[in-house]
Amino acid sequence: MVSVLGRAGPPQPRRARRLLFAFTLSLSCTYLCYSLLCCCDDLGQSRLLGAPRCLRGPGAGGRKLLPKSRPCEPPGPAPSAPSAPSTPSAPAAAAAAAPAPRLGPSNHSGSPKLGTKRLPQALIVGVKKGGTRAVLEFIRVHPDVRALGTEPHFFDRNYGRGLDWYRSLMPRTLDSQITLEKTPSYFVTQEAPRRIFNMSRDTKLIVVVRNPVTRAISDYTQTLSKKPDIPTFEGLSFRNRTLGEVDVSWNAIRIGLYALHLESWLRYFPLAQIHFVSGERLITDPAGEMARVQDFLGVKRFITDKHFYFNKTKGFPCLKKPESSLLPRCLGKSKGRTHVQIDPDVIDQLREFYRPYNIKFYETVGQDFRWE
Repeated sequence: MVSVLGRAGPPQPRRARRLLFAFTLSLSCTYLCYSLLCCCDDLGQSRLLGAPRCLRGPGAGGRKLLPKSRPCEPPGPAPSAPSAPSTPSAPAAAAAAAPAPRLGPSNHSGSPKLGTKRLPQALIVGVKKGGTRAVLEFIRVHPDVRALGTEPHFFDRNYGRGLDWYRSLMPRTLDSQITLEKTPSYFVTQEAPRRIFNMSRDTKLIVVVRNPVTRAISDYTQTLSKKPDIPTFEGLSFRNRTLGEVDVSWNAIRIGLYALHLESWLRYFPLAQIHFVSGERLITDPAGEMARVQDFLGVKRFITDKHFYFNKTKGFPCLKKPESSLLPRCLGKSKGRTHVQIDPDVIDQLREFYRPYNIKFYETVGQDFRWE
C-alpha cells in the first residue's frame, strides 16, 4: 500500500504548471469562441440569435477552433478568384460591415438629387425678335422657375425624337418649381399648338410681342449681320412698292401678322392660358411686365425693381450683379444692335399694312399695345 501511494503521490511541479496552463488556455479559447459567435448587425449592436456560426483568427497552437463551424464570408459579392485568407483588425472589420452612407437631397446645382426632369409646364412660344430672351433671363432669377437656356425646337423641328428625348433636355426641378423652355418659332409653326396640346392641355403659354414694323427691321438687321449680301429691306418687304403690295411670304413680314397666328392657338388653348408680354414695356418697365408674368405662372412676385438697372449703351434693362457674380447680367452682343436705317416712307407703308391686323389682335387679346 505504501509503495502504491508512493508512486501515486502529489504531481510534480512541472506537471502542475502544464495543467494550469491548459486550464487557462481552455478558458481563453471558450471566451474567444463566445465573442466570435456574437456577430454584429449593421448598427453595431450585438446579437446572439441569427448570428452566423463562424470563426475569425487562428486557433491555439496553429489548430482550428471548432472545426465544424464554417468560415466567415466577407460582405458583398464573392471575389472572382480565391485569395489568401487575412485577419482584419476589429476597426477594419467594423468598417467593412458598416453600410455605405446615403446621399440625401441637396439644393446644390451640381447634385444629381436636385429634383426630377419633367416636361415643361410653361413655354415661351414667341415671337422672334420680340424680347423672348430677355423674358427668359429675367424669369430665371426666380427661385421657383427652372428654365432651359437653349432653344430645343422640339415642336417644330425635332418632334420626331419623341417626348422622352424632349424631357431629357430639361433641367431638374423640385415639386415646388416650374419647368420652362423658350423657342420663339413655335408661334408661327402651324403644327405646334396641336403638338403642345397633346403633351399637356394645361400648358401655360407666353407670347412676347412687339411693334411688327420694328420687329421686322430688327429681324432684318440680325440676318444682315450674318449675310451681308442679302437684298435691301425695301426690296424684301414689297412685291410692288409703287402699288403698296407687301410680300407676306417673307418671314420677317409674316411673323408680324399676330392675329392670324393666334387663331391657330385658340383652337386648342383658351385665351386665359396665353399671356402676352409687351416688348416695348419690357424695356421701359421691366419690373411691371415681369410682375404680370409671375402672376400668370402662379409664383410669388420675387423679381422686382431692385433686380434691374438700365444699360444706356445697349438701350435696354439688365439684371443687377448677383451676389455670386462679379459682373451684372446683360444680354449678349447679339442683342441691342443698332438697326439699319430704313426709308421713313417704307415704314409708313408697312404701318398701314399692319394696322388692320394689329386692331384685330388688340380686340382678340383685350389689350391695346399702341403700335400706331
